[in-house]
Amino acid sequence: WQIMIHGESYKPIVAEAARKAASKIYNRVMVTHLLMDEAKLNRVAGAVGFNVRTGDFYVFRAKAVIVAAGGASHIFKPRAVGEGMGRTWYAPWSSASAYALPILAGAKMTQMENRIVLTRFK
Repeated sequence: WQIMIHGESYKPIVAEAARKAASKIYNRVMVTHLLMDEAKLNRVAGAVGFNVRTGDFYVFRAKAVIVAAGGASHIFKPRAVGEGMGRTWYAPWSSASAYALPILAGAKMTQMENRIVLTRFK
């Protein structure tokens, strides 16, 4: 939501394109588990989750599943003191679901040792 294109926020632009392309949109659904395909080994066939506002439970079936969730933030105590304590570049609500969902489904996570280290100048 911070990316600006010619003074416009990127998130509403992508949301409008999604609304035009999709027949139905589910917003504010927290996916908790991926569903495995019984017919094909090591293939995800859907997901389950709930609406964070209403509590409604959803079961999604899919031909393909893309995990585009966030990484983890606020796991380690920051080295910053005083004014910088508790500030983060990552979203504070990122709960590492991009890692947890595939791991719970049995995925072998590789190349996870890479971590972003942002250089900051004062």
